[in-house]
Amino acid sequence: MQQTGQIADRPKRSRRRRRLWGLLAAIVLVVLVDAWIVEPRWIRIRHVPLAAEPTMRLVHISDLHYKGDQRYLQRIVRLINRLEPQYVCFTGDLIEDADNLDAVLGVLGRIQCPVFGVPGNHDWHSRAPASRIDEALRRDGGRWLRDEAITVNGATFYGATGHSRRRTLPADTGKNVLLCHYPDIVHAVADQRYDLILAGHSHGGQVRLPWVGALYLPNRVGPYDRGLHQTPVGPLYVNCGLGTFRLPVRFFCRPEITVISF
Repeated sequence: MQQTGQIADRPKRSRRRRRLWGLLAAIVLVVLVDAWIVEPRWIRIRHVPLAAEPTMRLVHISDLHYKGDQRYLQRIVRLINRLEPQYVCFTGDLIEDADNLDAVLGVLGRIQCPVFGVPGNHDWHSRAPASRIDEALRRDGGRWLRDEAITVNGATFYGATGHSRRRTLPADTGKNVLLCHYPDIVHAVADQRYDLILAGHSHGGQVRLPWVGALYLPNRVGPYDRGLHQTPVGPLYVNCGLGTFRLPVRFFCRPEITVISF
């Protein structure tokens, strides 16, 4: 009788195993679809208020890594224009290949406010002429800042490349905004004070796990992998970026457009 009962239990155990494997396969499929198809183009609009009565509203974008997806870039520009910022700040890695420069500048030229940007490591590696990027941004009052500063309506935007030792000290009046590709810029300017520091480079890790965080981060990020950090130099915001690098995947780390009021 015992042997007969064991034989009868085998189909039940077999069904449970099949259900378990089916559940695991479904979870893996959902994760892959989310990481490869859904999240890489699922833009998050993140609002970051830094003052009770702000006098400036800007949009921060970063790490576009444009590779030719015109529809995605056009959607980014439409979203930015709907937000109606006073300025847009871009913190590096516009392209990876200089052949894509004209296309990306043509679409970004539709942004309806001045754009101030700094180069990232991939912009340098692409060997795209910085003068052409600067010329395109100047048409609407913006600039491609390479270790220099520009003052517009009482606000001064500083662009630090992270490679030069040259420094431009912040002004005593008005808003002072520091742009750099690398989040660890706060260590290099430890003797200064800014109203806002903006950086990118990290992509937020692109792939993050709950309770674990980013599985991989590039160098020159330090503890500032994404989001808002209060530092002795001033509030630092690290953008998760809009593009991807190496693998076109994101998981628990959506691309973002950040609206900062301060």
